[in-house]
Amino acid sequence: MVLYLSSQKFGKEVEYLKKWIQSHDNKILLIYNALEMKKEEVIQKNSKEDKELLEQIGFTVTIVDLKDYFDKREELDIDFKEYHACCVMGGNVFVLRQAMKYSGFDTFLMSKRNKDYLYIGYSSGACVLSKNINILNQVDDPINFYREDGIIYRGLGLIDYVFIPHYKSNYHKVHLIEKVVERCKKDNINYKAVKDGEVIIETLN
Repeated sequence: MVLYLSSQKFGKEVEYLKKWIQSHDNKILLIYNALEMKKEEVIQKNSKEDKELLEQIGFTVTIVDLKDYFDKREELDIDFKEYHACCVMGGNVFVLRQAMKYSGFDTFLMSKRNKDYLYIGYSSGACVLSKNINILNQVDDPINFYREDGIIYRGLGLIDYVFIPHYKSNYHKVHLIEKVVERCKKDNINYKAVKDGEVIIETLN
């Protein structure tokens, strides 16, 4: 699995994505569930924008709502089988984590760890791969969005550090981002603070 982790949108390494397409199928899933705390028009606007950006890179995009697969893991496996790439948008990391859990998308991703699969995630779409997402509660509200007692404080653990986006960037919660960085330093927690435009690319074995 290749992880393409960005602070904001797709960052400055899109040439890497274009090269990836050259040797792979260009079909990709676009997942917007992290945004579901927002108004419908915001979700539609951002999803359309990301779809167009991915199409400019060269992808053929299918927008997916993970709610359609809640408690239907087998259906998700069948429908997602033909795709070798996904893009997970930003928003609230705790809402996203719940959607991944209830749909079984988290388990699906873990099964791709040692496979030829591309995961693009920006902001919370990258944060959710950290083992410790509880520390991000200073930025995102941990709420029971879909079900009672549904808050999950443990991320997928595909990366061994806390991904902290929007570091020293033009972001309305940048002061809270600084607090997360300070807490990581104080508690000796492994982290990577990423500025908007920056990208981390990792290959998992």
